[in-house]
Amino acid sequence: MSNRRTAGIREVAERAGVSMTTVSHALNRNPNARIAEATLRRVENAARELGYEPNRIAQNLRAQRSGLIAVLGDTILTTPFAFGLILGAQESAIEHGFTLLMFNTEGDPATEKHDVETIRKYRVDGVIYATTYHREVKLPAGLSDTPTVVADATTKDETTSWIVPDEYGGARTAMAELLAAGHTRIGYLSNEDDIPATHMRLRAYRDALLEAGLSVDDSLVAFGSSDAEGGFRTSWRLLDRPDRPTAVFCFNDRMAMGVYSTAFELGLRIRDDVALVGFDDQEVIASGIYPGLTTVALPHREMGRWAVHTLVELLDDPGMEPRREIQPCPLVRRQSVAPPNLSNSDLLR
Repeated sequence: MSNRRTAGIREVAERAGVSMTTVSHALNRNPNARIAEATLRRVENAARELGYEPNRIAQNLRAQRSGLIAVLGDTILTTPFAFGLILGAQESAIEHGFTLLMFNTEGDPATEKHDVETIRKYRVDGVIYATTYHREVKLPAGLSDTPTVVADATTKDETTSWIVPDEYGGARTAMAELLAAGHTRIGYLSNEDDIPATHMRLRAYRDALLEAGLSVDDSLVAFGSSDAEGGFRTSWRLLDRPDRPTAVFCFNDRMAMGVYSTAFELGLRIRDDVALVGFDDQEVIASGIYPGLTTVALPHREMGRWAVHTLVELLDDPGMEPRREIQPCPLVRRQSVAPPNLSNSDLLR
């Protein structure tokens, strides 16, 4: 067994060439302490090199904190493609010295009410109120006196910070990829639910065509359920016609997976005969089918990290102005996009 003593704050101060007070302010990210960025990095490097770990329990007692952050969500713990939000939140919580408590309501109001009561009993410092998909939410009344940040949703509560993905910008990115490849006849498979993503992505599809000097052909827009079956059924209406589109943009990766099945049934090849772009970057789908699906990533991990970081700043500064963040959705290129097949001259007229 090693008898090596754990380094203390004095050793960190000596290594960094600063006072112990400066070390304390730097490692606790004290918003009221004006510390130069170079000094901050020097203190953090010294602490890391010496293996110094602040006594979080003592810190929390002094600050009258529990050191706990609750993530209260609908199905984010049971939905694979949204689980990245939890990973991002956990990473940020660890960096800030907090522990996460997870509550999954499955969208049941009674369960949510019970979970809110439990959160209050644990005296958590703050709450991340998270949803599986972008929508507007009303915060539970029981959280009115608990610092809360909303993730992957908006709220009309003007005192609450929130973050959502850039649905419109992500769809414009998807369309830009197809337009840049030379496609001018592009179909769109849309979700049929009345949610922000449905409206924003459809608007982006139409705007992208118009700004490229192309007309919008409503016969190339099909609405269906946002799953593989919906993609399969709706894409038949687009691809089983003599003037089929040379490319298709899909509301999400699950609908795109259905297009692969339709293409197979019709004897078409994804990429060579029909270019395809999805949305979500649900990796089990996008990288698990051939050719790999080019798609736009929903930034779940980034949203989780931002939500916790913002909540911690709110705890340090209760008077902080609420923040509104629209997180970019980056393109993930795989192999499902190529220029139009010039041999299909009838399709390119």
